Amino acid sequence: MARLTGPKCRQCRREGEKLFLKGEKCFTSKCPVVRRAFPPGAHGPTQGARKPKMSGFGKQLREKQKAKRIYGIFERQFRNYVIKASEKTGDTGEILKQMLEMRLDNVIYRLGLAKSRAQARQLVAHGHFTVNGKKVTIPSIQVRLDDAIVVHVSDKDGKYFENLKPSLEKITPPSWLSLDTNNLSARVVSRPQGMELGDAFSAKPIVEYYSR
Repeated sequence: MARLTGPKCRQCRREGEKLFLKGEKCFTSKCPVVRRAFPPGAHGPTQGARKPKMSGFGKQLREKQKAKRIYGIFERQFRNYVIKASEKTGDTGEILKQMLEMRLDNVIYRLGLAKSRAQARQLVAHGHFTVNGKKVTIPSIQVRLDDAIVVHVSDKDGKYFENLKPSLEKITPPSWLSLDTNNLSARVVSRPQGMELGDAFSAKPIVEYYSR
């Protein structure tokens, strides 16, 4: 399975905002976006330099890169998401966001069962979850309405999930997901829509980028 390498915080600094790729570190004063609030590079911060004006194409490109980095997706897979979204009836941007949100690794992250999407991806790949009673090891699988997601029975008493239970009590999952902290199980109760999709990135410029 291909994976993104290199410092994740460098990706956040390139976008000029927190993408929450490092879990708890993103909420502390150690976050490089806070400590070094300038783009990465050999020359460091440029004092008094005027920020270059970004073209329409540049804005579209940055939104695309931001979305790919947030969900940890490579170009070919991301392009396929856009193509599939454009083939469906409805708002292509909203459908694209729904597809990204309903990836299994993202659902695990949203439920609080992992501290980052990268960790969620690793947990799924190692077979720690079942969907509708079947072990799943593909992080990109699309969950559907009424799907039951459960920590594998052999892992429920493991150290990781036992230590995770107290923090799960403080987690409020999105309204389209339900979580049973005692049984370490969840269910997809609806499809995310509107405000539930968040505003981490704008889908419209991305659709325009691939429509060129």
